[in-house]
Parts: sequence; C-alpha cells; structure tokens
Amino acid sequence: MAAEQVIMKAKQNFEAFAPASESPGDLLRSIVDEAHIVIKLTRFTSEQDPHSTAVVFMLQPDRADWAHCGDSRFYHFRQGQLVTRSTDHSLVEELVRKGRLDPEGALRHPNRNVLISCLGSEREPRVDLGHASPLVGGDAFLLCSDGLWGYINEREMGEVVAQHSPREAASTLIDMARERARGAGDNISLAIVKLVEIPPKDSNTGYPDLSSLPSF
Repeated sequence: MAAEQVIMKAKQNFEAFAPASESPGDLLRSIVDEAHIVIKLTRFTSEQDPHSTAVVFMLQPDRADWAHCGDSRFYHFRQGQLVTRSTDHSLVEELVRKGRLDPEGALRHPNRNVLISCLGSEREPRVDLGHASPLVGGDAFLLCSDGLWGYINEREMGEVVAQHSPREAASTLIDMARERARGAGDNISLAIVKLVEIPPKDSNTGYPDLSSLPSF
C-alpha cells in the first residue's frame, strides 16, 4: 500500500515538472516528502500502519539526479566499476559510518533491517540527494530494494550490468538473489538504466557516420 503511494506521487510530480521554475532536486525531494504525507494519511482510512522506503531517479541530457530515503539503494556504475552509491538510513549503516562495524558484519547484523528514516513514520523523512555530470557511454544506474542488494555485492552487480542488456541484467540479478536467499529473502524491486554511445550522424545523409568505426 505504501509503495503504491510512492509510485503514484512520483508519476504525478514528474508529469507536472516545470524545469523553468523547479530544479531536479526540488522535484525529487517533493516526491518523497509528499508521498510521506499521503502514507501517513492512510492511517485514518486503514487499520494498518504503512511505511515505505524510496529511491527516485531523473535523467536529463548529460546529467543524472537521484534522491532516496531508507535503505532502497541507488548505484552508479561506469564500465562495470562502482562510481557511487547511496548511503542507507539504517542503524547498521550508522555503525559502519562511525567505524564500529564493517560492511561484512553489517550484512549479518541482527538489526540490519532497522531503519532510522522512512516514509510514513512520525518523524519527517530524511531525504539525501545526489547527481552526476557529465555522463558517458557505459554509465549504468541501478535502483533496488534490499531484497536484491542484501545478497549481491557491488562488484558482482557492476559485472552483470556491464556484460548484459538492462533486461538481461535485471533477470540475472533477480535469479542470483533468489538462489542465495533460499526462499528466505525479502521482496525484490529494481530498475536499470544503461547509456550507450551513439555514432555521430553524417551531415550529408543524416545516417550514422561509420567511417570512423573499427572494421571487423
């Protein structure tokens, strides 16, 4: 229920985005903040206490922006190598940041699912923003829930995304996570966006200029 509210609010705000008067950061933050309010309001119409995490991504010419809250993650890979990833709003991530826990220990910690910020809680959500520019062919962006990243490390993710199309990479990663979870994993949500170089067009024909491409 809560995740559906995030998707609905994202769709509405992306459709209403006005670049002349609104920055990408403003848009992405508004999606998280407004979804948080809607999720809290559902308490009055439901006996449940819904919560959600969120990671939101926006791609523009030569620029990528993202925002997240909770432990749904954003990864930026370049030619299979990790450029950056979001930092979870979780108890174990805080312990890692303070040097009291290593990344391997965080994956096994009994409180690894405890969040310090999420949508729908009494506290206002923490929203972290990031951006990358310029972009190059081979850049790939992966958004996912902990049902995926909890079982696959960053090196493996980068290799799979670099070696396959986005659809094939998504299928491969899901299969890997399911196999390693052995029926005990969490729900898996993911999206992959991968940039490829486009050959420059020949000014006379309008078709790609193949003269500069290597021969085979």
